[in-house]
Amino acid sequence: FMYGELTDKKTIDKVRQTFDNYESNCFEVLLYKKNRSPVWLYMQVAPIRNENDKVVLFLCTFKDITVFKQPIEDETTKGWTKFARLTRALTNSRGTLQQLAPLNKTEVSHKHSRLAEALQLGSDILPQYKQEAPKTPPHIILHYCTFKTTWDWVILILTFYTAIMVPYNVSFKTKQNNLAWLVVDSVVDVIFLVDIVLNFHTTFVGPGGEVISDPKLIRMNYLKTWFVIDLLSCLPYDIINAFENVDEGLSSLFSSLKVVRLLRLGRVARKLDHYLEYGAAVLVLLVCVFGLVAHWLACIWYSIGDYEVIDEVTNTIKTDSWLYQLAINIGTPYRYNASGSGQWEGGPSKDTLYISSLYFTMTSLTTIGFGNIAPTTDGEKIFSVAMMMVGSLLYATIFGNVTTIFQQMYTNTNRYHEMLNNVRDFLKLYQVPKGLSERVMDYIVSTWAMSKGIDTEKVLSICPKDMRADICVHLNRQVFNEHPAFRLASDGCLRSLAVEFQTTHCAPGDLIFHAGESVDTLCFVVSGSLEVIQDDEVIAILGKGDVFGDVFWKETTLAHACANVRALTYCDLHVIKREALLKVLEFYTAFANSFSRNLILTCNLRKRIIFRKIADVKKEEEERRHQKNEVTLSIPVDHPVRKLFQKFKQQKEMRAQGSLLPDLERNQLHVEHHGNGGSTVVTVSQITPVQSSLAYAQTEDSSGKTCHEAMELKPSLSVVDQNCLKLTSQVRPRGVVGGGGGERGWMRLRNIENR
Repeated sequence: FMYGELTDKKTIDKVRQTFDNYESNCFEVLLYKKNRSPVWLYMQVAPIRNENDKVVLFLCTFKDITVFKQPIEDETTKGWTKFARLTRALTNSRGTLQQLAPLNKTEVSHKHSRLAEALQLGSDILPQYKQEAPKTPPHIILHYCTFKTTWDWVILILTFYTAIMVPYNVSFKTKQNNLAWLVVDSVVDVIFLVDIVLNFHTTFVGPGGEVISDPKLIRMNYLKTWFVIDLLSCLPYDIINAFENVDEGLSSLFSSLKVVRLLRLGRVARKLDHYLEYGAAVLVLLVCVFGLVAHWLACIWYSIGDYEVIDEVTNTIKTDSWLYQLAINIGTPYRYNASGSGQWEGGPSKDTLYISSLYFTMTSLTTIGFGNIAPTTDGEKIFSVAMMMVGSLLYATIFGNVTTIFQQMYTNTNRYHEMLNNVRDFLKLYQVPKGLSERVMDYIVSTWAMSKGIDTEKVLSICPKDMRADICVHLNRQVFNEHPAFRLASDGCLRSLAVEFQTTHCAPGDLIFHAGESVDTLCFVVSGSLEVIQDDEVIAILGKGDVFGDVFWKETTLAHACANVRALTYCDLHVIKREALLKVLEFYTAFANSFSRNLILTCNLRKRIIFRKIADVKKEEEERRHQKNEVTLSIPVDHPVRKLFQKFKQQKEMRAQGSLLPDLERNQLHVEHHGNGGSTVVTVSQITPVQSSLAYAQTEDSSGKTCHEAMELKPSLSVVDQNCLKLTSQVRPRGVVGGGGGERGWMRLRNIENR
């Protein structure tokens, strides 16, 4: 649509303001179609936001509402009756009437128009430009949401608690007479029961990788997998055992069923599978597994000893049991209570029994075996053999993995030391000078400290093209954000540039450019300090944010570096090659103009800086002022004065050849004074520079003495005629009586003009 003379300008301003303010609004505006026919439209503007709540698009909808407006008068309908114009409007808008027919049945009670209210877009139905979470029913929980993740970690911790306490309670037959422990175990059972309910309402990942949110499929999947195990593990066995009237056999059965809770450890292993790729996490997990197995075996070892220490048939104590030997050793023997319950009493405490059992299993699993606690009965020996077999396998598996984990953890360190040894051998073999050797070692150590031995190029080669470009943009973000030359670059241009950038680390004393070598890279200083040295003089100090190199985009030839660029501290440089930069600038022509205009080189290595002494500068300034105050002569070629200067030049050349006297005789100039008939001989001496020339007038008096008077040749300062030359001298009139009776004196040459 277009707008013309009938379009309301205020409405257009409101539309523009809506776009500028990123607002949602609606308008009724008269616009024009391509055939210049006017039409009333109901326009809706809705901003579309992304996941960062930033407006990235606008959704504009247009509805034809011409049928609800007064007929529009244009040039084709002038002179028509109102009925004719209305008929034409209805005919042209028949499709609109069919679309808006249901809207006529709605009733609107507020001030806005009925159509505007009916077509108003609510904020709840506005689209958003972002990745949308899968739609799930209200009572279904996503398995990766924050709440479910936190809940799984709580269940994980409680499962470890169950794995420790259940075998202990079953083996040592502890009735939960302690109210505090009974409450804790009951809370754990309730949490496990709630977990079962949540599992019936939690999505899962199907075989094809899709998220299953159908409640029926979720229930069927849970019933087939973990429901039975979870149900048996959450039954309140401790509450049943707390009752005094419960039969001892039934209580033992319920206590044994509590061991089923250990099956939940399978879910723990599945939960921790994601962390098995980290060496430290695997190491901690293996140590926990070893301790947990030792705890279980200790509980079994005590159960065997407790079962065999008393012969239930004869109601006698077995002196060969390890429990009896332990009781004798620690001074707490078993005693038979004949007057009371008729049962064996005494013996070690439960804490001592558990610690002794754990001590024995640990010494057996680690193949140490001190022998102070040893199996004596057949059952104890059989269990010890089985425990040794399991222990050897477990010991080899766990501690073998521990060795592998430590090797993996120190793989980079081993590579680092191997590289250092190779470099030292190389420097020693080729007898590299000590100073250079120290620089090489310092560079290797500092580079390893920065990169941790990670090969960036190798990692980037694994990633696809799009991901590699994103990573490169992130690595070079500091250059792109700080320099104004990249502000107008598009995303595609930045990605193309980022892929071509390389990161260089320099140690103190490293030379980035040598004087005379080709300048084929453009360098951006990210950190550190550098110095630019020309003719053993420091001409610049470069720091963070500076750029040095050459203006490749303005020059056709490759430049030679006119100075050395040396690192003063540890520096990080982001460099780009000349060919790569020109290729990007050639493809993105709009960015090339902005880049050429906004990028300012801190140091251009193509241009050489000229050093000048202070005395030379002062001398040049004096000559400049002297030339400024003097006027250049401009006279014709055949002018007498020019001829006179030519004679001066000839005289100078002949004097240089040692012919001074003939030159003086050849350069006599006779000037006759018609007024008095006398003559004066003027001898021209060697001329000084044209700007200030001197001549000497030579006269002879009657006594034969020669008198000299200096004359100065100056250009005429007259504005009227610049082709004039004045010859002035200080004239002291003398009356000399000669043989001719005529008066001889000094002559003043006032003006010689070429008229």
